[in-house]
Amino acid sequence: MAASRQQQGVLIPWLGLALVVVLIDQVTKITMTKLFAYGAGRVITPFFNLVLTYNTGAAFSFLAASGGWQRWFFTLLAVAAAVLIIVLLRKHGNQSLFCFALAMILGGAIGNVIDRAVYGHVIDFLDFHLNGWHFATFNLADSAITLGAILLIIDELRRVGGSR
Repeated sequence: MAASRQQQGVLIPWLGLALVVVLIDQVTKITMTKLFAYGAGRVITPFFNLVLTYNTGAAFSFLAASGGWQRWFFTLLAVAAAVLIIVLLRKHGNQSLFCFALAMILGGAIGNVIDRAVYGHVIDFLDFHLNGWHFATFNLADSAITLGAILLIIDELRRVGGSR
């Protein structure tokens, strides 16, 4: 019983971090939908624009034109990943970098699940470009997921290298 309570105590900060990611993600998306019409944007720098777009697919609009089934597939996939992440956070709650990475991924996944459930698409608005080449438009949830994935790789490299 005491071990279970201790595990929950270690889990709570990581879930709190994930919640902060979700909140920031959702506030930025709501703000963008209030400030911009679909497809409208604003130049911020020579290489960065804010442009309101919607993505019915996954990363880089993968499966975006697949008729709608992908909405539920990606939602189910994200929910399954969230459950697995919570199990891993509970089991490894004292491994700071690992859990920080997982919390970022969890928050980003939940942020995009909320979009899919509420709107039927993910709201994207960060548009980077250079010399006519545009990177896929994305959002803060995607950024958190990407950061989390990079940190997982770093954590694994440190673990394998023995510098943990």
